[in-house]
Amino acid sequence: MTLRVWLTLIGVLALTGAILFISAGTIRWPEAWWLLGLYSAAGIAIMEWLARKDPALLAARMNVKAQEGQPVWDRMVLIAARLIYWSWLIVMGLDGGRFHWSELPDWLIWVGRVALLVGIWGIYRVFRENSFGAPVVRIQTERGHHVISTGPYAIVRHPMYAASAIMLIGWALALNSAWGVLGAILIEVLIALRITGEEQVLRDGLPGYVEYMRKVRWRLIPFVW
Repeated sequence: MTLRVWLTLIGVLALTGAILFISAGTIRWPEAWWLLGLYSAAGIAIMEWLARKDPALLAARMNVKAQEGQPVWDRMVLIAARLIYWSWLIVMGLDGGRFHWSELPDWLIWVGRVALLVGIWGIYRVFRENSFGAPVVRIQTERGHHVISTGPYAIVRHPMYAASAIMLIGWALALNSAWGVLGAILIEVLIALRITGEEQVLRDGLPGYVEYMRKVRWRLIPFVW
């Protein structure tokens, strides 16, 4: 991987750890170390895989700046998502690491660790299937953007969001924070709102997407929505 990718990955992990431990008021928080270890190992493995198998997708994932063709509403959503995400980490640090407002049983914390890995595996499966999984909403005409309907996309229309939802719930459980679970649900509400806007962009600009929507009925959760 390039130096820029490594620096970005290390920076995100360091900032995440700093927010968690500072809000917890201690580095003696085993649940946080477990989470950071699992997340780091899985994240590095996926980044390495992308660097070898799909460097174009890796480059797209690294570009989170405002881009030509990206709707203004999506830029606002991404800004709000970042603020909510960092606030969510602070709440979990205060809850799971400092004040212990919500004590979870050990088995549920382990369920969270497993869910974290399941969610990351789901994201990896999406990356394997879809080279157009950029973090911004726009039609990537310069890369030959087309409809993907195989793999996890044959089950739901937005499998990356579905995998991310599992991962976020896993984060909160793994950090021993029921309040974090509530925060994860709020983030998922924001994701659902983004999905509605994203699908409008895809319907209007991506040939074949309307037919794909007729074929795959469910956006996020089979038989629910």
